[in-house]
Amino acid sequence: MGVVTIKVEYWYLARVVKGEFPDADVSGFTGRQSSFEIEINGQLIFSKTETGGFPYEDDVIQQAHDGKPVQKITKSRAPCVIM
Repeated sequence: MGVVTIKVEYWYLARVVKGEFPDADVSGFTGRQSSFEIEINGQLIFSKTETGGFPYEDDVIQQAHDGKPVQKITKSRAPCVIM
């Protein structure tokens, strides 16, 4: 999984979140190789290194939208592999 793919996933998810929550503060940074993590209010809710793929956008929006304490997202889309 390349850095470009991770950046594309980040920008796509950031756009989805900003579309649902225009005032949200969405930021990203380069971390460990192949990592992709999401925090809401400082709480880790998704880690690609734990699940092996990227989150479903609806799961992220649901966690942010409920207004309840967030739960960790444990399911993911399979990563795209082109051979």
